[in-house]
Amino acid sequence: MKTFNIRAARPDEAGLVLDFIKKIAEYEKCSAEVIADEATICHSLFVEHSAEVVFAEEDGTPVGFALYFHNFSTFVGRKGMYLEDLYILPEKRGLGYGKALLKYVARLAVERNCGRMEWICLDWNEPALKVYRSIGARPMSEWTVQRLDEATLKQFAESE
Repeated sequence: MKTFNIRAARPDEAGLVLDFIKKIAEYEKCSAEVIADEATICHSLFVEHSAEVVFAEEDGTPVGFALYFHNFSTFVGRKGMYLEDLYILPEKRGLGYGKALLKYVARLAVERNCGRMEWICLDWNEPALKVYRSIGARPMSEWTVQRLDEATLKQFAESE
């Protein structure tokens, strides 16, 4: 019988975190956008504490990960939980590991008195959308994500 566990990432696993980031980027067809390196991941997660990562493990082997951080809702008046990434290895999908990671992060959000939990899902990712609907998540169809990449952000910030 296989054992399943969820645990926090350790500083010496920044490379493993980066590997999972690269895997999700490949799945999302945006590998070229990954500019992070192991040192940046280590510093951001374990020195600055900008986000947190947990690994899903089967028999002690990582099979997935979730990366999340706090945001703030002015409407709710308190912090929320933002799930940036959730990824399960293709050969381990359909076993409940993704839902277990979602539940783990949701429980953290409740423990930390978050008013909501949010994430973005690509509109073509039907398997994930099906899971999200099954747990009661609803799409925010009236909202459109806006982004300034690093170069555009700097350009705008420095403009007069």
